[in-house]
Amino acid sequence: MRRRVLVVLTTLALGGPLLAVPAGPAVAAPADLADLADLARSAPSAPSAPAARATPPPKRAVAIGRGGGVTSVDADASRIGLAVLRRGGNAVDAAVATAAALGVTEPYSAGVGGGGYLVFYNARTGRVRTIDGRETAPSAIPRDAFIDPATGEPYTFTPDLVTSGVSVGVPGTPDTWRTALRRWGTRSLAQVLEPSARLAERGFIVDDTFRSQTADNEERFSAIRTTRRLFLRGGELPRVGSRFRNPALARTYRALGRNPALFRRGALPREISRTVQRPPAVPGTTLPVPRGYLRPRDFRRYQARVQAPTRTAYRGLEVVGMGPSGSGGTTVGEALNILEPSGLRGLDDGAYLHQYLEASALAFADRGAYLGDPRFVDVPVRDLLSQRYADERRCLLDPARASTKPLEAGDVTAYDGRCGTPSGRSTSPEDHENVSTTHLTVADRWGNVVAYTLTIEQTGGSGIVVPGRGFLLNNELTDFSLTYDATDPNRLAPGKRPRSSMSPTIVLRGGRPVLAVGSPGGSTIITTVLQVLLNRLERGMTLRQAVAAPRASQRNTATVSAEPGFIDRYGALLEGTYGHDLVPSGDAFTSAAEIGAVTAIEIGRRGRLTVVAEPTRRGGGSARVLRPAGRR
Repeated sequence: MRRRVLVVLTTLALGGPLLAVPAGPAVAAPADLADLADLARSAPSAPSAPAARATPPPKRAVAIGRGGGVTSVDADASRIGLAVLRRGGNAVDAAVATAAALGVTEPYSAGVGGGGYLVFYNARTGRVRTIDGRETAPSAIPRDAFIDPATGEPYTFTPDLVTSGVSVGVPGTPDTWRTALRRWGTRSLAQVLEPSARLAERGFIVDDTFRSQTADNEERFSAIRTTRRLFLRGGELPRVGSRFRNPALARTYRALGRNPALFRRGALPREISRTVQRPPAVPGTTLPVPRGYLRPRDFRRYQARVQAPTRTAYRGLEVVGMGPSGSGGTTVGEALNILEPSGLRGLDDGAYLHQYLEASALAFADRGAYLGDPRFVDVPVRDLLSQRYADERRCLLDPARASTKPLEAGDVTAYDGRCGTPSGRSTSPEDHENVSTTHLTVADRWGNVVAYTLTIEQTGGSGIVVPGRGFLLNNELTDFSLTYDATDPNRLAPGKRPRSSMSPTIVLRGGRPVLAVGSPGGSTIITTVLQVLLNRLERGMTLRQAVAAPRASQRNTATVSAEPGFIDRYGALLEGTYGHDLVPSGDAFTSAAEIGAVTAIEIGRRGRLTVVAEPTRRGGGSARVLRPAGRR
């Protein structure tokens, strides 16, 4: 019998006991693993003929128990991920399986046409590694790609630039899955993808969120033949309670399982390149749908990067996140460093929220000035995460009054921890990251943990479905600054990854995980993760409360974007006493006024898991645990 050693860790301040992790096998799983084809065959079957309105699978926002857990925005995806754990797969196997299922049921937020960031804690080695699966710009793209050659002026951002081949980068998700499974998984890509292929074949039940997201994109989708054919069948929005099938995506998943290099060479890169260069626009559409620059050689050159994470010490914990091209790890970490000396636990709500908002603005000023693809620009990660640097930035935080924004970036070349002057360095004012994207969190019986955020950028990506393949292409290149500036770290360049705010995060105590968290939401991802961490670690909230609490986001702008519930509860206090200007959240892309859609897992004593998803945002999420301890 395999021996297990329990390592019991101390508690988080205000949080109660958080960790007792079995120090057992990490990546290894039993040798006689069941083939996932059995799992696929056991999935619910679809009716042979159109049925009456059905009900989507039920969701539970909190699950508590042991043995492993999965949480995502979708009930089918969480079910598939948990089934992988049940049959002996590890956290990486389950994360890829869950992500593939989200590509079926959340096709406007994620899929093989996009990219993402994966953070993995390996219980066997005690190390955290990350995968940068961000998309890259085509090798042939010019610096003026965002300029309309017919007018000499920049394309209108939406829908012109968004709904276009110009916005499409080389997808990184397929290589992320292949890399993660090859390094740390126990299953083949074919095994892990099969349940989602079966789900795509049989279909999922359309809910209000899927219908409303389709409605938000109806004009764009109607302009592309392949997209209209898939998502607006018969020219109609999908009906809530109907079953949505995508057999083309099922075929793509199975082809990828047979050939993990499917997106590197051969027919598919040629098909995607042809689609980007000549988007299948409907004749007579009023949308311009500009052509893009992808070539098959761009796919051959693409590689997901395995790299070290960012690390921030915070009150005896270690907050581990995504490094550049991600901006989440440094920006969350810098904000935490600015706030650590504040004694947030003793502050009233107004004083705490004021300092949270001001620290966010300071960190975002530095994000705009310094963050970009590290293969193209020198990103001062060590300086940005220095406590001495944070102490100097903190001098600009007035505990009694909101500062005038935007703030200037700090000077990372000269700081001593005492009050200094800003660098005068400009900080990029542009922020075009969309509020879409999706996040999943997984923990397994051996102590491995995965936090994985993946996206196609805009809700609905570029709006372009690859003919016969069943998936949407990303519009990630709109995350570059849209006007070219040689001093901007996020300027467009061939082969470059655009800056991202995706912030999959794992919190360690004594080198072992106690919490994993992440969210969608464009640049509000950073503030969402920061706010959840502070709610849990500083404000005495349970994880469930920390996720459900109303949110606000300050990203170095004149106004604070806030959910209606946040404004109702704190607006008068923050505006009247501290001088903040709160405006309702939401944007021109969607009808939603929500900020983020968090999933998180907390690991407590003896491996007790608290698995949490959103109770209401994005229609609520689905938290599942292998061995439930009861409901709450």
